[in-house]
Amino acid sequence: MNRQIIKLAIPNIITNITVPLLGMIDTAIVGHLDSGVSNVDYIGGIAIGSMIFNIIYWNFGFLRMGTSGFTAQAYGANDKKEQLNILLRACAIAFSAAILLILFQKPIGKLAVSFVENKNSVADLALEYFSIRIWAAPATLGIYAFKGWFIGMQDSKSPMWISILINVLNIIFSYLLAIVFRMNIAGVAYGTLIAQWGGFLVIVLLWFLRHGGLTKFADLREVFARTKLVLFFKVNADIFLRTLCLIAVTTYFTVASSSMPYPLLAVNTLLMQLFTLFSYFMDGFAYASESLCGRFKGAADQRNLAKCVKYILLWGAVLSILFTVIYFLFGDNILALLTNKQDVLAVCKDYKIWTLLIPLCGCVAFLYDGILIGMTETKLMRNAIFVATALFFASYFGLRELFANNALWIGFLLYLAARSVLMMLLSRRKIFSKKAV
Repeated sequence: MNRQIIKLAIPNIITNITVPLLGMIDTAIVGHLDSGVSNVDYIGGIAIGSMIFNIIYWNFGFLRMGTSGFTAQAYGANDKKEQLNILLRACAIAFSAAILLILFQKPIGKLAVSFVENKNSVADLALEYFSIRIWAAPATLGIYAFKGWFIGMQDSKSPMWISILINVLNIIFSYLLAIVFRMNIAGVAYGTLIAQWGGFLVIVLLWFLRHGGLTKFADLREVFARTKLVLFFKVNADIFLRTLCLIAVTTYFTVASSSMPYPLLAVNTLLMQLFTLFSYFMDGFAYASESLCGRFKGAADQRNLAKCVKYILLWGAVLSILFTVIYFLFGDNILALLTNKQDVLAVCKDYKIWTLLIPLCGCVAFLYDGILIGMTETKLMRNAIFVATALFFASYFGLRELFANNALWIGFLLYLAARSVLMMLLSRRKIFSKKAV
């Protein structure tokens, strides 16, 4: 079992690790700009711009998560026709949503920045970034669907190579356009636009080269069959609601930071990069959970399902301890790579303790997201995050007068811990009961 987990997890880790590293590099690029605008304002602009896309794209996270769970179960059942149908359903939704996003980009952008204080034109910079990058929506959402499908098919290497390609292109073009051609924050946005479309074209080509034979099973009547669509949307509605809660927490974290005194927006943005680095690393094992748990459920193999969960949790415990040690020893060095603003780095040290607790509080939550998505037991995941989100807001508003920015971090850690505990308790019977499958 360990061999299967590692075989899937390592490529997924490489895939996911490039995402926070890319965010760090984007932050580092604008953090070193010198073009008449404070690089702290550029960091804030990237933070707000990224927040807008988190709101948009995280709402469509089901295009990857739901697709991987359903595909893994079709793989376990060796149902090739349904394997193709799942991909076509996901792509149809992805492209329809992308067209709507592009059509309504102006009201979406204006509404998003209206909730942010426009200190030193930070909101204007964020809107400039948004108005360029939004044109990558069809490619971005299409990639979500294809990545989920490949993961469900027990193939984590293809998404890995695509992610590496996208991020290499993004780094190259963002640096060239922002620094060399002095396009500043617009250059970073155009770099992402170019990279996303390049990655989408390659992943479509890769699918045809490796799985083109499935096209003989194409039947649009089955793709859009009512019973299949109802099940697809039922599961994905749970994922959507879960994602809305996740967005509410992470978005409010940034919004609350933007209303705090200088330089806390930049400080919290930099510290959250450490959270992002850990979360995407852990998601490598969560994706392996989606593949394997879905496969074992599709094959009605309860024994291996329970065994898989036990081993996944063991790996998570080891990694959470490792990350805590790394952040304790080298956290300051990592942050120093992201900006040369000494006043910002000095304030970061005051809040370093919270980043040390992130791996311990969040480990189980990340892994159980993958476990429950693979099993398509998304109702349990949804209910857990409902409670955790309420706890975040209740604790922050109850403590902010006394603890200010510390209250924001306390609420965030309680949110992670609550998700971990609740999902583990709610799903125990589904996973470890011999009659569950």
